[in-house]
Amino acid sequence: MKKIIYIINGPNLNLLGKREVSIYGNTTIHDIERECKQLSLSLNFELIFLQSNSEAQIIEWVHQAINKESDIIINAAAYTHTSIAILDALKVFKGRVVEVHLSDIKNREDFRKFSYISLRADKVFMGEGLKGYLSAIKYLF
Repeated sequence: MKKIIYIINGPNLNLLGKREVSIYGNTTIHDIERECKQLSLSLNFELIFLQSNSEAQIIEWVHQAINKESDIIINAAAYTHTSIAILDALKVFKGRVVEVHLSDIKNREDFRKFSYISLRADKVFMGEGLKGYLSAIKYLF
């Protein structure tokens, strides 16, 4: 059976390339998806790339992954700092969890420095932009 990796992206990441370009750059969510899919083809695994502005939807995707032989890469965006519900879902998930942030949240506003997701993550990549997603995929191999 082919390895499955879920890449779950949170709120406002669909606006990448338009929002706060000085922080996030010009890379779009479609650019990230394209690069991740190219890497998935070369490493021969199934990639499920997702984005939602809804906390409930993100939790549902984690629940889906619970029942599969998979790993999760998650950029929960603003929910990183607020969602105990996403953390609780990730705690049930038995595969590996890699947290990704385009910017370095430790060098941002005070309210962004704490991550609920980090309490469950096996590894965190931050401040690397698109490269952080590719590093996360390579970490899982």
